[in-house]
Amino acid sequence: MIQKWVNWRSLLGVIAVLIATGTIFYSESLAKKIASQEHSNVAIWVEAQKTILNSSDTANLNLATRISSDNINIPIIETDEKDNISNNYLNLDTLDVKNNKNYLSETLAEFKEYAPPIVLVISQKPYIANKYYYGPSTLLKQVKYYPMVQLVIVFFFIIIILLAQRANYNSKQNQVWAGLAKETAHQLGTPVSSLQGWLEMMKEIEGNEKITPEIEKDINRLLLITDRFGKIGSKPILEEKNIIELVGNMVDYIKKRAGVKVNFELNTFGETFIPSMVCPPLFDWVIENLLKNGLDAMEGKGNISINIKDAAAQIIIDISDTGKGINSANVGKVFNPGFSTKQRGWGLGLTLSKRIIEQYHKGQIYVLQSEIGKGTTFRVILNK
Repeated sequence: MIQKWVNWRSLLGVIAVLIATGTIFYSESLAKKIASQEHSNVAIWVEAQKTILNSSDTANLNLATRISSDNINIPIIETDEKDNISNNYLNLDTLDVKNNKNYLSETLAEFKEYAPPIVLVISQKPYIANKYYYGPSTLLKQVKYYPMVQLVIVFFFIIIILLAQRANYNSKQNQVWAGLAKETAHQLGTPVSSLQGWLEMMKEIEGNEKITPEIEKDINRLLLITDRFGKIGSKPILEEKNIIELVGNMVDYIKKRAGVKVNFELNTFGETFIPSMVCPPLFDWVIENLLKNGLDAMEGKGNISINIKDAAAQIIIDISDTGKGINSANVGKVFNPGFSTKQRGWGLGLTLSKRIIEQYHKGQIYVLQSEIGKGTTFRVILNK
């Protein structure tokens, strides 16, 4: 499924590049044709002005006047041979000319950069001429800007398609997780129930007094795991619980299994009761995963500190270890399914933790900081 998603995204990228390239080349070609046609139209217009000035033939004058009046799109500014602006200009905004005394000179500077003028020589001795500078018409401007508008639209639709595909992929992935969790809970349920029955029978047999309590602890642990997977596969019920108590209990549980070379420090900044709506079995699972990751990173020796801060509308839990740290290239991958730096393991602990915190508790979980050789800090944020 992931490979198909990558291939589909790559195909969209190639299509977008082809559309963008084709649009740009076509629009450039079209713009050149229009610009060439407009140059010819301005040249014809100038010839019409020459005819109006010099011809006495009524037919020629009528044709020249018609040609002159037909230009309603191409902006033109007339100057003398020394580029002094005359009062003759065409297809410019009269309000801008009236309100801005520099408008004509600024526009003329733009026209000079756009194309060379068409010169109408009136006299050779002395040399007298009119120069006609012109700029792009509104149509030509639209053609030039059209590729940009089209690219924005194409980009917008590609983004929508990608978001839709990603949402569809995430939805299917969530369904897989939910189905897998339900099936795991179901598969564990039957043998665990059977073990409970055998345990009761063992309790009635003399000589098992030292064995049965330990077996019962393991069975209770299996029951807890089954309950967790069952809640992962369905929408859990949230209860108001004391976060300090929940975290403290899990720290005590992990501390007993960590060894004497690992030091735990729980800092609540003087608070003893911080309530939040949580699903206790799943929240315990998250804290357990983070603490176990810290232990694995330290390889049985170091310090783990847990800071619980009561903010205005949030509860902030920072879990830090003094382990080997996470490479900066892998920080963004630690919550991906299957990603693990350990030789053993499925790489699902942090993935499930992210799902529990963000989807079920509407909170946040992320790597706050990590440095190779110095350790890592994970941050969990819950709403009160």
